[in-house]
Amino acid sequence: MMVWMISLQQQQQQQRGTCGLLSISSLADLKVSLARTVREELRRSVVVEDNNHSELPTIYVITPTYPRPEQIPELTRLAQTLMNVPNIYWLVTDDTDTPNQDLIDYLTFTGIPHTYLNTPMPPKYSGHKVKPKGVANRNAGMEWLRQHASKGVFYFADDDNTYDIRLFQEMRYTEKVSMWPVGLVSKEGLSTPVVSEGKFQGWFEGWIGGRTFPVDMAGFAVSVQYLLEVPNAAMPYKPGHEEDGFLRSLHISPYDIEFKAEQCTKVYVWHTQTKKSRHQPDIIFKKKYDNTNIRVLQELLRFQPKEST
Repeated sequence: MMVWMISLQQQQQQQRGTCGLLSISSLADLKVSLARTVREELRRSVVVEDNNHSELPTIYVITPTYPRPEQIPELTRLAQTLMNVPNIYWLVTDDTDTPNQDLIDYLTFTGIPHTYLNTPMPPKYSGHKVKPKGVANRNAGMEWLRQHASKGVFYFADDDNTYDIRLFQEMRYTEKVSMWPVGLVSKEGLSTPVVSEGKFQGWFEGWIGGRTFPVDMAGFAVSVQYLLEVPNAAMPYKPGHEEDGFLRSLHISPYDIEFKAEQCTKVYVWHTQTKKSRHQPDIIFKKKYDNTNIRVLQELLRFQPKEST
């Protein structure tokens, strides 16, 4: 016991002797620790805000899609993002006359509040060499909003893009129309308003094409209230001019835009594209697989037999 007490006293003396040195040397660590604590508190404050769902404006996500082997994989990836966004409503508009029960079942599984709509392209456009893809889907989504929503914000989220969940927090409080950068789009690799000191300066876009709003579909959101104030606003069936035509139909100017993502200095959405499946299976259609799980999987993956020539 005596040996232990002497050892303890020696340690205390050593600690008192080096107290000043320890305080100085740990100052940098203290600053780092305080900075980390502040960041964590800020994160917690965001979580608290987001958890109070009843007070958050609803974000209506309109996703045009169409039947193909990649359809459910694409929507699965998007759903994994939307599952982490509070107070969201998903409008999945499918370019087909026939309901896709597998997709309907998956949407139900996600638990995300949603509506599934069949919105085929009008026949007069389906035969065109360059088709106005997704226009019927998006217009149908906006029509649904006019009938079922009175406030909030809506966003066109294609099923093949990649989204950072911070994007949705950025758009949530849109008053009229908000915009932000989109990465990996056009030959320049970027589409964004040009902003200096909070003021609109122009557009950075690989193709201007005489458009008033040369932006990507993933680069803007619109207030539901404002949409309702402009009853004739719609997207035109004009390939390459869908975004511009719709934004012009809202009767706004570029100077009305609300710049998000820290004055358009952050990228929270990328125009990624999934490589189309080139699988042309033959063996999977053999009769020996009838009445087995292979036939179920073939239908689930939407594999079709090759057309005979």
